[in-house]
Amino acid sequence: MRKDRRPKMKGRVSRIGSYAIASSMKDHPHQPCITCTTFNILAPIYKRLSHKDKNDRESDYRTYWLARNQRILDSLLYERSSIICLQEFWVGNEELVNMYERRLGDAGYLNFKLGRTNNRGDGLLTAVHKDYLRVINYRELHFNDCGDRVAQLLHVELATPASQRRNNDPCQEILIVNTHLLFPHDSSLCIVRLYQVYKILQYVESYQKEYNLHPLPIMLCGDWNGSKRGHVYKFLRSQGFVSSYDTAHRYTDADAHKWVSHLNHRGNICGVDFIWLLNPNSYRKLLKTSWTEAVFGMFKSQLRKASLTEDDAFAFLKADSDGYYITYSGFCEALRQFNIIGHRHGLSVEETEDLWVQADIDGNGVVDYKEFQRIWKPTWSEPRDGDGKEGQDRGHKVGEKHSGKEQAIGFSVKNAVLFPPEVEKGMWPENYFLSDHARLTVVFSPIQMPCSQLTS
Repeated sequence: MRKDRRPKMKGRVSRIGSYAIASSMKDHPHQPCITCTTFNILAPIYKRLSHKDKNDRESDYRTYWLARNQRILDSLLYERSSIICLQEFWVGNEELVNMYERRLGDAGYLNFKLGRTNNRGDGLLTAVHKDYLRVINYRELHFNDCGDRVAQLLHVELATPASQRRNNDPCQEILIVNTHLLFPHDSSLCIVRLYQVYKILQYVESYQKEYNLHPLPIMLCGDWNGSKRGHVYKFLRSQGFVSSYDTAHRYTDADAHKWVSHLNHRGNICGVDFIWLLNPNSYRKLLKTSWTEAVFGMFKSQLRKASLTEDDAFAFLKADSDGYYITYSGFCEALRQFNIIGHRHGLSVEETEDLWVQADIDGNGVVDYKEFQRIWKPTWSEPRDGDGKEGQDRGHKVGEKHSGKEQAIGFSVKNAVLFPPEVEKGMWPENYFLSDHARLTVVFSPIQMPCSQLTS
């Protein structure tokens, strides 16, 4: 590593992200703001030092990976977020693990690490600052799939001094998830990544039911390995989640080029790092409904990529059927051709049958043209276009008077900052070496709001 990189990066960290975050918190001195940071720190076992030799990795050079990770820790501790979610944390190296646990622990953080299954070498680290949050529970989720991916679930409570809390104030609890989804190296893996999100949401829903939790805000943090154009993004939007960064900057779902957060191994730049927020007052669908619609959306996208019109697509699905309808066998064959089923990473027989049940609305064993149009021209899968107001102040400050509806604590998004700053303009700087991902930090302020209901 070049010796001149450290002071340059440290200076930029001091001037940019932390100033914006601190300014947001000073603007709201009477509201107990919390901050959340997500950062894929690029495990040394994956960091290539040479384009010519793919086996020349940073992990073989202690001086290199130690210096880079010390700078990462410097930047994290300077920013001092309430919650820190790291991905590609090198759990397989004891010296690095001890360094993070020691420095974060000395700074007042409780640390939770989780390695990927099958000893892949990297994993997740979530750190919660004891001055701001109290950890109620911690859970681990193993996907046990081809990517050996995992997720962490933390149930926390704001550490508000008792003297500042009123008797009628609802408990200020949050569910936080940290994860790193599979990279879709080919089209057959897109369904795997979508299913990983479904598993996370199922797990969160199951946890809420297990402990009979009242409606509470949920934050999903991490590297989602998918952009705002992808099926994962649309799936989460259909469940009521909003991208905190886009909310802070009033970007809509269509603003896919406004910012980036990753320079991938193919040399492409894209926005894949998110802190998703679901407030108790958010519009939501039944999870299984959203999942079905997401898979149909992927299916429809594949048909469109094949340049099939609505009539062409129906004819393709109908195949050799004698009547003007789609049979189950024709349906399965189309799913197989588009890599949704028929391989070890695809949907199971049971899941495929469940999709068919959703498509065959009248239950007569075939899908006619009218039923097919429900897939081709859905009224259910398109999320409401973000107008920059979701996650903003649509409620009461904690302690203020409110209507008689059931109340819950949610969060408004006060600010969000990506570092290095060039990525906020859709560019990747040549002189950035901390990682191949940008660091995202969001400022949240608790706010009282009425609870929403699931919609069928």
